[in-house]
Amino acid sequence: MAGLFLFNLLLALIWTALTGQFTLLNFIFGFFISYAVLRLLRRPGEPLTYFQRASRALRFALFYLWKLILANLHTAAIVVAPLRTLRPAVIAVPLAIRSDAGITLLSNLITLTPGTLTLDVSDDRRVMYVHVMNMEDIGRLWREIKELERRVLEVIE
Repeated sequence: MAGLFLFNLLLALIWTALTGQFTLLNFIFGFFISYAVLRLLRRPGEPLTYFQRASRALRFALFYLWKLILANLHTAAIVVAPLRTLRPAVIAVPLAIRSDAGITLLSNLITLTPGTLTLDVSDDRRVMYVHVMNMEDIGRLWREIKELERRVLEVIE
């Protein structure tokens, strides 16, 4: 799988060099073109591992971008609301992720989301403690964090 990814990067660099436009956008375009070519040229019966992971990662990135936009709008509404009383809280979220990389990724994604901050992970890596700027509905918050965790697991498995 790593071999296909490196080959995909190499083809994107070749694309960038051949077009003569050394921009990030052109490199990304070349990456997607070479991804499509590699997928079309794969041997029948060859496993789709790299392509499945890449499509999962793209779906996850779009999902997280959407959640990030919603969280920014929600936080902005809280901040500009007149005389609104905030109810900060620290909640414990049980973890299904066990790997260090998965826990680190999840905690960073939670911290990047406005209004939340990962504080700590228990020593046995079963619980993550998250600070919330305004606790309105704990059930909704748990569902959102567990949905994020489920999608992180899909990408890293």
